[in-house]
Amino acid sequence: MNRKFLLAVMAATLAIAACKPQAPAEPAAEATPAATVEPGAPVAVESAPSVATEVPFDVKGFAGTFSGTLPCADCPGTDTTISLKPDGTYTVHETYQGKPGSFDSDGTWTAEEKGQRVRLDPNSKSEQDRLFAVKSSDEIESLDAEGKPLTTNTPHALKREGAAK
Repeated sequence: MNRKFLLAVMAATLAIAACKPQAPAEPAAEATPAATVEPGAPVAVESAPSVATEVPFDVKGFAGTFSGTLPCADCPGTDTTISLKPDGTYTVHETYQGKPGSFDSDGTWTAEEKGQRVRLDPNSKSEQDRLFAVKSSDEIESLDAEGKPLTTNTPHALKREGAAK
């Protein structure tokens, strides 16, 4: 009985191995004559393709204070100062032009889309996240709730404090 079983296993193994597709034979490379170079003649040298290395976004290096005036639905504008701290936290101070009082909020900030966007996640759950496009190391621009550019003619960028104008 054991011999019959062993024979059946061997036959099945052979059948499976025989069904494996064979790799097509590669055609032999044609021999091409070697190019000769005359002494003193310029030689073209092909450089290796450059490998793009992705530089990670430097959160600590980008941290700083950005200020400016953002659009306001029922006032001339909102004077806004955002301090992005190197530890990933932020504070916002806002004053609505033509209205009494000011408002402060805080939370955590993160860089998204390889440093192309900054998200402010407030500690207060009654506030919505705020998104800003990183225009340069010295400027961020307010985006709508879906992360799309604002469709307004009024300025909506904040500039780094202390940056060259």
